[in-house]
Amino acid sequence: MPIPRPPLSRRAMTVGAAVIAVLAVAALAFVLLPQDSSADTSTRDARITLPDSPESTGTVDIDARLYAPALTPAPTVLLAHGFGGSKDSVDGEARDLAARGYTVLAYSARGFGDSTGSISINDPDREVADARGLIDWLAEQPEVELDAPGDPHIGVAGGSYGGALALSAGGTDPRIDSIAAAITWNDLGQALFPNYGVTSTQGREALRDTVTPAAAEYGGPGVLKRGWAGVFFGAGAASTPPGDGEGAGTETSGAGDGASACGRFAPEFCDAYTQSAVTGIPSQQLLDLLTAHSPVAVASNITAPTLLVQGTQDTLFGLDQADATARQIAAAGGNVTVRWFDGGHDAGGTDATSDRAIADFFDTTLRDSDSATGTNPFVYSTQRAADERGGDRNRRMTAPDYPGLTADSDATRTESVTFTPRAENQSIIRPPGASPSAISSVPGLGSVLSTLGSTGAGAALTADLPGQSATFTSDPVESSETITGAPRVNLRVASLASPNQAVLFAKLYDVAPNGTRTLPGGAVSAIRLPDTQGIDPVDVTVALPGISYIVQQGHRLELSISTTDQAYAVPLEPAQFSVAMTDNTIALPTVPAEESANSTVPVAPLVGIGVVLFAVAGAIVAGVVRTRRRAVAEVDESLIDTPLVITDLAKTYSNGFRAVDGVSFEVKQGQVLGLLGPNGAGKTTTLRMLMGLITPTGGDIRVFGHKVTPGAPVLSRLGSFVEGSGFLPHLTGTQNLRLYWEATGRPIEDAHLEEALEIADLGTAIERKVKSYSQGMRQRLAIAQAMLGLPDLMVLDEPTNGLDPPQIRTMRDVLINYAKTGRTVLVSSHLLAEVEQTCTHVVVMNRGSVISSGTVRELTAAGGQTEIRVDDATRARSVLDASGHDGAVIVDDGTVTVDLTDADSAVVIRELVTGGVSVRGFSQSTRLEDVFLDLVHRDTPGFDASKDRS
Repeated sequence: MPIPRPPLSRRAMTVGAAVIAVLAVAALAFVLLPQDSSADTSTRDARITLPDSPESTGTVDIDARLYAPALTPAPTVLLAHGFGGSKDSVDGEARDLAARGYTVLAYSARGFGDSTGSISINDPDREVADARGLIDWLAEQPEVELDAPGDPHIGVAGGSYGGALALSAGGTDPRIDSIAAAITWNDLGQALFPNYGVTSTQGREALRDTVTPAAAEYGGPGVLKRGWAGVFFGAGAASTPPGDGEGAGTETSGAGDGASACGRFAPEFCDAYTQSAVTGIPSQQLLDLLTAHSPVAVASNITAPTLLVQGTQDTLFGLDQADATARQIAAAGGNVTVRWFDGGHDAGGTDATSDRAIADFFDTTLRDSDSATGTNPFVYSTQRAADERGGDRNRRMTAPDYPGLTADSDATRTESVTFTPRAENQSIIRPPGASPSAISSVPGLGSVLSTLGSTGAGAALTADLPGQSATFTSDPVESSETITGAPRVNLRVASLASPNQAVLFAKLYDVAPNGTRTLPGGAVSAIRLPDTQGIDPVDVTVALPGISYIVQQGHRLELSISTTDQAYAVPLEPAQFSVAMTDNTIALPTVPAEESANSTVPVAPLVGIGVVLFAVAGAIVAGVVRTRRRAVAEVDESLIDTPLVITDLAKTYSNGFRAVDGVSFEVKQGQVLGLLGPNGAGKTTTLRMLMGLITPTGGDIRVFGHKVTPGAPVLSRLGSFVEGSGFLPHLTGTQNLRLYWEATGRPIEDAHLEEALEIADLGTAIERKVKSYSQGMRQRLAIAQAMLGLPDLMVLDEPTNGLDPPQIRTMRDVLINYAKTGRTVLVSSHLLAEVEQTCTHVVVMNRGSVISSGTVRELTAAGGQTEIRVDDATRARSVLDASGHDGAVIVDDGTVTVDLTDADSAVVIRELVTGGVSVRGFSQSTRLEDVFLDLVHRDTPGFDASKDRS
């Protein structure tokens, strides 16, 4: 029987992700190395003492460096770094600005580098107040141009953490004349705990009325970006406080507690995050804290010209974050310019293009402020699939303005794409432990995974998992579609999940005619649905990830709704969902624009990235080849019709214990084989190796001629019930069986569900939740589950546990009749009487080895007592002793018993009659239990056969 090749194993996915992480980090480090500047720039370091907070008498010391151009005084830029960095992280940008004629102050934020204090994530009374204090300090420096005493002519800039600081400072200090913020957030609570699914009428109407390209509404407490949050908070927790550089009496707000779990984070911030990191659900306290420490709290106060530069390759802070900030500033009458570039946290942060755009913006708004009142064109980079050939993959486009931002600008145009209608809802599950999980992105490597996902080798790594994802596909597009912003889709979802556990993830793929799937930007939209009564469906509008992407003619769009994603804190409890599109369309935003010339890109970083990507692709291909060699089992054609052959099987653990030692036996079609042995005999270990759950250290297992390895496709012909049932307690018996079968990806008509339900014999209880079942009911349901699809080989471990005598009798008949259909059953049991009545063959194990095997009749006939009824028991014993049958025992006057292991019963009867004894009855009384106990006893170390015989 041909066996389909399985998907890439979970282990291979993990190894691939690790290889990508190591190599891509090396590439990013190469790209981000500071570049020397030839500008005539002088520098001086400074240590600036500022108040710790308004309520405190303590102080913090800020480590800073002033860059002065050749001509001073000059317009000044306050330059903030990203999270985990320091003033040295922005040395290249500072020198480039100084070369343009700006005085620049780069500094390490409190809690980073050599600055003291604790990290409070842009606390208005701490980090943001520090920025105002640094502006006060700059107003006293001779290199700084002033608008008025105490008021320097100044702009603020930064990326990520520093970008949020720049916006927050601009919203609280009117002296700031220009703001440039890159790849940063609007509301950190919504960015780290996103929920792009809106279910309330008010929220859906608000989203419908918002006409900017990448707008999204917050659907309520969302799902923790566990991967990014780990990087984000790990950088602060691992930060080492500076040495004893503080003066006497200086308070460092927790900097001295570097050995604690909070590192240099402020305790109140750390405590609030820790609780939510464990549950994956943000507390209201944490959301309020993050909002208060975000630009959303003050963006409406910004009056200075502002540039927002956001990356299209950013799974941490997506395009929706910049869109929200731009709407706030514009709604308050501010002057804002939006720019999207082909970069972001998943592509090394900012790049030379974005840095140059910021410098050009300062030239316009800080050096030549009159031009700041002009038009604000919307410049964005757009991308197409990596598998296309010809022309540049990335293009830079320029639109007259950012659509929908002001009353004078047009709303964002949308085009609807129709998806193939579905007659029924699609049912998907979240497995217990949320494992395995889909891989859509790895923090910092989203663009790498997105590129690899469009290749043959990488597609297996990033593929959605069967049974966990619902997919909806459009017809091929008749002409190229440009998506500029966040598409929207209306879904109807019913869930069977515990409270606060209804979590889904939405993705939009570009599918080429050859089947290659590309996930633009590598981003997903996390959704946490509200709790519902029963399984009532809820309508939800989902804002898909904001992208700038061209779907080529002939390509399809594929919407995927998944239950797991490795980058998020997915609930671990199992759940089931039913998903449908309500109107079978997705609204795609598009911004008409003209193509503009791309800026020159440095060759060296591209060469470095190309080398790394080539190495990564090679590693992925090698991993796929190795995995498939393991997964595609060797086939012994001579055993293709034999259900199971085990040869010299051995398993030795790392501590030297040998659980299985040279086990060999064969199971043929139509047999019911009982695997017997005392506790510790190696039965369960053998079964686990048969199931591919553990790997043997020696020997060979073949199922229908195919060698068994973990994940081997031939295991699909095997049904099993080993070590517990693992049912979902909140589902009914029928739902559990259906869910189990749907997870295999096979058609429901192949499940033979009615036969399985008849076997379970649970009556109306089959429609009750499993948590109300008794142990016996669970056992019967588990056996029915093992029989789904009527597997050719069925393996059952203690199938009669918890069953009452009538149920045991029924189970016995089921197994016997199942084998009569030509299928095969392997049973491990301690009920020897049942094995004797049910099984045709037996294998007895002890201390890891097979000590006996054969048919049940052969084993019981090979030894044990024979009962002989005679007219004279004393004379019968004498005749038997004289004939060499020692050990005869007189039971009563008319009965003797004797062990006739090696004797022919006909010969014994003739000897008795010849000796003058009348034989009235002759029956063998040996039971399988007697034989089993005798075999195990004889296999015990130190057993003396001669003493036992006597």
